[in-house]
Amino acid sequence: MAAAAVRYLRSAGGTTAGAAGAANVTEAAGAAGAAGTSGATGTSGPAGATGAAGRRPAYDALPRPDLRAVRDDERAPLDPAEFRRVLGHFATGVTVVAALDADGPAGFACQSFASLSLDPPLVAFMVGRTSATWPRIARAGSFCVNVLGAHQAALCRGFAVSGADKFAGVEWDAAPATGSPRLAGVPAWIDCTVQAVHTGGDHLIVVGRVRALDAARGRGGEGGCEGESEGAGGEGAGGEGEGSPLLFHRGRFGRFSG
Repeated sequence: MAAAAVRYLRSAGGTTAGAAGAANVTEAAGAAGAAGTSGATGTSGPAGATGAAGRRPAYDALPRPDLRAVRDDERAPLDPAEFRRVLGHFATGVTVVAALDADGPAGFACQSFASLSLDPPLVAFMVGRTSATWPRIARAGSFCVNVLGAHQAALCRGFAVSGADKFAGVEWDAAPATGSPRLAGVPAWIDCTVQAVHTGGDHLIVVGRVRALDAARGRGGEGGCEGESEGAGGEGAGGEGEGSPLLFHRGRFGRFSG
């Protein structure tokens, strides 16, 4: 994983010296990580899980705002408002990506999440390079993707606010492999370590190696890409029961109807 950090630095135009220094940051974060769990709102997790996270290398978190997707001498980009309007027609699920660093739990609401690979098991999410939460996730070197249910729109709004104490009053425990925050009541969760980071215009593309995962039983369809269209309309798709997903479409929350 240290090599992935070096590759990211090189692709972003930075020096590789930061990759060596990042290991020291991780050791400090890991030492204080267990204390951060017990001091946070929620249920403390196994000390061993957080300690294991401290042994993973950190990843460079610089947003590098000087790096542009379109050079100054190239054509002007599309109107951002029009871009958002059109792309908003693509309905998505909603997740909270959460990590635990030396300062405690951190997380943000994320629609740009997807499965990436079955062998090895990889997922990916996209985060803005100006995000205040991403540097903390990068320092932790691990994260838990919490797939939100239809009843958790208010929880999503709380994690979409910048600068607030997003975990105030939020119940969570430690994910089994990395100790990252696993939110109570979510239909599914995916516990990951950071595998690679790539630049993508004004966002970063973060690839995670899945270490553990689980979902509510007996709801919806099975499996990966081949079964997704069937699962969306399968058993348990309607209502707000356990396993029903929170959806986002054209600026509004929604859910499957029967």
